[in-house]
Amino acid sequence: MTFFTQWAYPSQPVKIIFDTDMGPDYDDVGAITVLHALAANNECEILATCASDRYPTIAPTIEAFNSYFRKPNIPIGVAKENAPDFSNKNHWNDSIVAKFLPAHKTNDDYPSAVDVYRKVLDSQADQSVTIVTVGFLSNLADLLKSGADRYSPLSGMELVKKKVKNLVAMAGKFPQGSEFNLDRDPQASVYTLENWPTTILFSGFEIGNMILTGRKVADNGSANSPVRWAYKYNLDTYEDKKVEKRKSWDQTAVLCAVRNPEKYFYIAGPGKIVIHEKGSNKWDPDKNAQHYFLVHKYPYQRIEDVIDELMMYEPKKK
Repeated sequence: MTFFTQWAYPSQPVKIIFDTDMGPDYDDVGAITVLHALAANNECEILATCASDRYPTIAPTIEAFNSYFRKPNIPIGVAKENAPDFSNKNHWNDSIVAKFLPAHKTNDDYPSAVDVYRKVLDSQADQSVTIVTVGFLSNLADLLKSGADRYSPLSGMELVKKKVKNLVAMAGKFPQGSEFNLDRDPQASVYTLENWPTTILFSGFEIGNMILTGRKVADNGSANSPVRWAYKYNLDTYEDKKVEKRKSWDQTAVLCAVRNPEKYFYIAGPGKIVIHEKGSNKWDPDKNAQHYFLVHKYPYQRIEDVIDELMMYEPKKK
């Protein structure tokens, strides 16, 4: 049985919940753009977009992009107060919100991510939803720990097991190492990955670290695009020096949540990711926990071209 058969992609659009820490880095901008591009191509349906970072303008940043892509009604949820609170020193989130969102908002203007997850999952067919997380696992841990509420009589664990088909995570290093998304909220990482009841596919640090994108949209994107602005601004100011392109950790996870991952990468597994107390990880190939991870197959330019083209997506004019 190939991994593609195991993954069993449906013929209809993949139903996606997108979970992001859009702020410590800006590859999340590329990721949400790729997601909307794939949705516009009828490859996926975006059910919800959740913030796993507590920085005050993360959720409004997500809304700015959803609105730009003509999907202002996609539900947005925010993490609980125990989640990490990070942004970059250039505070690009604040600028995006000021420039591209008409009303001033903060995370306080949005429902909790757990409420959004539970409401959305309860409304979907059994084993039909793919969750793609490109940030901390804070929301997913809270979801698993949640109890029955007005949305569903099921516990969070029961709801995930019933409604979720698989989880795709930009997380970890393989076969071992320490990576930001796991080690910033290690308790949530340990709990989630020890208890998650479905297949998990990991796009590790070593995947996106070698795939460089963003210059194309920074130079050639629409003048009124928040995607173009975010990349142009951050390529110039995010680090201590200007850079030509940015690493593409989050875009690879989104790409492989929607499209057959074997089209772009080898798949290692099944096995089990082992998370240590402080968030570092190692791979155990002798245990089958339905965990898999991506391995590079092609020269990096091939995947860069795919991602760069998707990041050029512009919504149709009204």
